[in-house]
Amino acid sequence: MKYIYILLFSLVLMACGNSDKNSNTQNGISADSGKIVVSTSQFEGEQMQLGTLTKHVFNQTIKTSGMIDVPPQNKANVSAFFGGYITKTLLLVGDEVAKGQLLVTLENPDFVEIQQQYLEVAEQLNYLKSEFERQKTLFNENITSQKNFLKAESIYKSSLAQYNGLRKKLTMMNINPSSVENGLMTSKINLYAPIEGYVTKVNVSNGTYVSPADIIIEIVDTEHIHLELSVFEKDILNIKKGQNIEFQIPEASDKIFEAEVHLVGTTIDEKNRTVKIHAHIDDEKQANFIVGMFVEAEIITNSKESWSLPRNAVVEIEDNYFILVLDTKATQYTFDTLKLDVGSTTEDFIEVLNTSDLKDIPILFEGAFMLLAD
Repeated sequence: MKYIYILLFSLVLMACGNSDKNSNTQNGISADSGKIVVSTSQFEGEQMQLGTLTKHVFNQTIKTSGMIDVPPQNKANVSAFFGGYITKTLLLVGDEVAKGQLLVTLENPDFVEIQQQYLEVAEQLNYLKSEFERQKTLFNENITSQKNFLKAESIYKSSLAQYNGLRKKLTMMNINPSSVENGLMTSKINLYAPIEGYVTKVNVSNGTYVSPADIIIEIVDTEHIHLELSVFEKDILNIKKGQNIEFQIPEASDKIFEAEVHLVGTTIDEKNRTVKIHAHIDDEKQANFIVGMFVEAEIITNSKESWSLPRNAVVEIEDNYFILVLDTKATQYTFDTLKLDVGSTTEDFIEVLNTSDLKDIPILFEGAFMLLAD
């Protein structure tokens, strides 16, 4: 009886072993004469997919970098023509301003002195003009000497020049000369926005003294923004007006934006041997671009449409590229391994050169790496 139990136990073990072996053959991967066999259950369980060659556009590009910028006429640095102390400033960085809007108010006793000089000259000018005209009449009638006439003329024209100069100064200070002539003098002057846009820099606060060389506020009009790119000297001969550009803001977004080469610089920066490229963005309003943003760009110099496969379908092994092509499909999938001749590559596609071996043949798109790696 003891021997009967041992025999039965041995038969059970053999049956289980054969069952496991059959299961591995049907649902696993096996090699048979260089072919890879995949069971239907594994194909579906691993969500493998088949596909065929497709056409894809491959671009020849030149990589470059640069920044978001605006034309010079869309940027203004506000300074005072005369030094003074800031008594009023209400703006912050990011505020929108209209052309002619009050920005800051400055105060300085010297402003009163200039107005006083103007008023004194204006009061004398009427007398000097009358005296000049009187001497001219007397000289024409040979009543007075030429010396007296020339002296009156010189004094009048000198005062007139001083009057016009002071009047221009008052205009530059945004002080109305007519108000000064009416006796209304002020120790304060206002500075107004020369363009509309957004405040990007505020370098002062109340009580700050500013000289004519100091930049008080910077305003940028973002109505028209563009790309300023730097291309190395070795690549510049391949850059032409009208070429398409793909760029992104690496620090802010993964989205790809488009632009077009508008101007190609004609001089080389001797420091880094680069040439400036001015490009117009296709849709400036599609993103909240900020002036000064760093961009990475690719200028498309040539394009071609070729047969291709997605990168997921191609496995690279020791600088060689392989794919799995379907040989037969019945109760299981049988694949042949095929070496590829590749050309251009992108982030998602690989150009296939030996397409004559692959026309209309099903290719394993998903799961090839797992099978070939095994």
